[in-house]
Amino acid sequence: MTSSEPPRDPTLSPPLELPSAAQLQARLADIAAAPRERGVVQALFARPAVGQRRALEVADLDRAVGLVGDNWSTRGSRRTADGSPHPEQQLTLMNGRALAAIAGAPDRFALAGDQLIVDFDLSAAHLPPGTRLAIGSAVIEVTALPHTGCAKFAARFGAAAHAFVHSPEGRALQLRGINARVVLPGRVRLGDAIGKLPSAPPCALDRPEPPTGATPSP
Repeated sequence: MTSSEPPRDPTLSPPLELPSAAQLQARLADIAAAPRERGVVQALFARPAVGQRRALEVADLDRAVGLVGDNWSTRGSRRTADGSPHPEQQLTLMNGRALAAIAGAPDRFALAGDQLIVDFDLSAAHLPPGTRLAIGSAVIEVTALPHTGCAKFAARFGAAAHAFVHSPEGRALQLRGINARVVLPGRVRLGDAIGKLPSAPPCALDRPEPPTGATPSP
């Protein structure tokens, strides 16, 4: 796994003019036209610690820790009874066209907090829970837990952007993004393809392993 920059606090990015509701609505048709058969990985991020992002050229996806170098396995979750990492939140993906409309310059993409930014249709109709995706040499599975915008999202991108992703159209297209888990470990690079796999019956080996440590894929 390589890094194009050291960890930093993305909130220090230079502020840009926030998009208006009309500007976002004007981009909706283009966002909805994202590829359905074969998409592409546009950006990769690890979150080494709260408030930090590391932009990556290559990322290893692991069944135990999610994205190697990310803090999912150590940060824990308020959604679990014991505070352990939530197995349905290993990875988050966001539509790159939606993020470009909301964030503007690519150097502000890290503000969203998602690890994988893809030019791909992430709509609920296209990717219901349980859908498996081939991405790079890895396979991930869309989980049922909704990925919703938080107060930080609204603070960084504005009230219009927050309302846009939570509008009826925004929810249907899942513009805030989706949650996923790693099914088959592998390596993902910028520019790699992402696409749906045929439906397959669940297997006992699909259960996530406990987050005991990083095991990068070869």
